[in-house]
Formats: sequence, C-alpha cells, structure tokens
Amino acid sequence: MNAALFDVDGTLLRGAHSSEALFIRHLLRRGVLGPRQAAAAGWFMLANGVRYGRHSLRKNKAYLAGLALDDVAAIAREFVERDLEGLIDQVLLQRMDTHRRAGDCILLLTGTPDFLAAPLAERVAADGWQAARYALRAGRFVAAPPVSHPLGEEKAACAAELCARHGADLAEATVYADSIHDLSLLVRVARPIAVRPDRRLAGEARARGWEIIGAAAGGGGDAAPGRTRTA
Repeated sequence: MNAALFDVDGTLLRGAHSSEALFIRHLLRRGVLGPRQAAAAGWFMLANGVRYGRHSLRKNKAYLAGLALDDVAAIAREFVERDLEGLIDQVLLQRMDTHRRAGDCILLLTGTPDFLAAPLAERVAADGWQAARYALRAGRFVAAPPVSHPLGEEKAACAAELCARHGADLAEATVYADSIHDLSLLVRVARPIAVRPDRRLAGEARARGWEIIGAAAGGGGDAAPGRTRTA
C-alpha cells in the first residue's frame, strides 16, 4: 500500500493563519484563557528563548497551562466543526478521493495540536494522523515544550513512523505541503507536491521540477515545467 500524506495548515486548510492561532483567538473570545495562562506563556519564552531560538513561539504551548485536556478537546471539536470546516481546500479533498480510488492510505501529518487534528482527520475520513502532543500532568496541560512536535527533521521522522504503522513505505509516498520547513520531508518521498508554497519552497519546487498546486506566496505560482497546475 502507498501513502498520501497531507500537511494541515496552509495545505489542507486555506488561510494565512494557523489552525492553532485561530483556536487561541477562539479561546480568548470565550474567556477560557486568563492571567495564569498569559504568565505561563511569558515564563516559557524567558526560560526557553535561547534554547529554541526562532522556533520559540512554535514551541510555546504554555498558554494552555492548568487547563484540562478533556475540556480543551471538547471546545476544539466544536471549533473544528464550526470554524475550520469552511477552510478545507476542496482541491485537496478531490486529491484525497483520487488517492483512495488508487488504493492509497490517506494520512494527516501536522504540527497542529492533536486535539485539533483528531476531529479534522475524522472530517476528511483520513486513515490515520499524527500531530503535536503537549505535556500533561494529571490530565491538565503544563508549561513545558511539546512531547512530540512534527516540525523540520522531526516531521520527517514522524512521517516514516506514521507510514510504517499503516504498512506503507515513506520513500514511495506522496506528500502535500506548503512550507520550506517541510523540505526535509519532501525530498524523502517519491512524489512531493507543493501546495500554495511559501517563497522559499516555491523556489525549491520549481528548481526540482515538483508539482505546484495553487499560487505561491507573493506570486510566481505557475506550475513547474512538465507538471499540471490545479487551480
């Protein structure tokens, strides 16, 4: 069995903001986040800014400190159904259908939190998924780095594990992604596809002859030579 792996933010979901950023705004509007979470997030940046450098904000999940996983997951499910549903790219859904007809396994691989990825995977009928897992103690989030965070090289390793769990070989897979941070994964697969790529990934995709779906950030989104562009 071959696998088709889909990134979430900027790929399966359209829009400039990540699903997690939109969810944080949702939590703020609902009054779920308060001074305790703000203080924990600030402390995390002070304690881990040097360690994580430019990825510090991506690693900072302390905004959930003290909240119960079950409560956050329930809010997240409602948020996915109400707010993320309309952001799902119909072209990518069509690609999923094409892969299913070919007998491929549909997998989501994302750095968004697992409590958002799980209901989203159900919505698109994915065969499996892997997402970021945040640190917990007694069922509540703590101000610590993610336990698992598919990003960069770690994402490539997660992809191999995810494929193996579903009886597929990463080297024979198709991967849909939008960011230069996904390059280490894209170069490992048989069919890398850039979806509305950022400028750096668009340049790599054109240079390597990869398929490009949609317009690249800042323009220049023509399909790579010899490839079919899907609007």
